Amino acid sequence: MIFAKTVDAREYKPIDKHRVIFETFDSLGKGEKMELINDHDPKPLYYQFKAEREGFFNWEYLEEGPEVWRVAITKNFANE
Repeated sequence: MIFAKTVDAREYKPIDKHRVIFETFDSLGKGEKMELINDHDPKPLYYQFKAEREGFFNWEYLEEGPEVWRVAITKNFANE
């Protein structure tokens, strides 16, 4: 799988994580994927994506712990 960008959320302070992730996602072109790496299940982030970017993303777990979670987030456009 080829990623346009990677965010390793473990490198950021908790207050900055979601902002950096959304900025990175928003900078993607249509069809591009980003890799998210985290030290816990980012399920709350998924629900935030669903609330704020419904129809504009696909979420695929690549690795599900127990030490590392990896998610591929693909940017798409709603109603296509």
